[in-house]
Amino acid sequence: MRLSLRGEYALRALVALAESYDGEVISMQVVARQQEIPKRFLEQIFNDLRAGGFVESKRGIAGGYRLSRPMEEITLAEVVRHVEGTLAPMTDLSQKGSRLNPQAAGAQRAIRAVMRDVRDAMVKILDAVTLADLVRASRQFQSQPANATDYTI
Repeated sequence: MRLSLRGEYALRALVALAESYDGEVISMQVVARQQEIPKRFLEQIFNDLRAGGFVESKRGIAGGYRLSRPMEEITLAEVVRHVEGTLAPMTDLSQKGSRLNPQAAGAQRAIRAVMRDVRDAMVKILDAVTLADLVRASRQFQSQPANATDYTI
């Protein structure tokens, strides 16, 4: 699975809203500036996130966006599924299929089995990680120097 720029921006926007989670709305301009996301692109992303039930919007001069539910209840899997579509679809590794000789067919089935395991492990991780986990990791990274060791959730 590869996360598109749209998917990354959606998650970054949600992290920005979650970091300020107190029920108050945050303007799109603040999120765009803080997360360095082009405003026009962020507007489309927020519309999509609102349609998916992740954010609520408030119109007017003091308007903006806020999470529609607690950050502990929003998993990365559901956000990525909404923005990107199916999580880690299995692609057909070969169009030859049944025409392969036994050695090639055996290798092909072994590769597919491993790739299914990889997909299943990735989906399990994304189902277990919430927006709250991302906020904690983000705050930890913000307090570290830029060249610090990578962190795994």
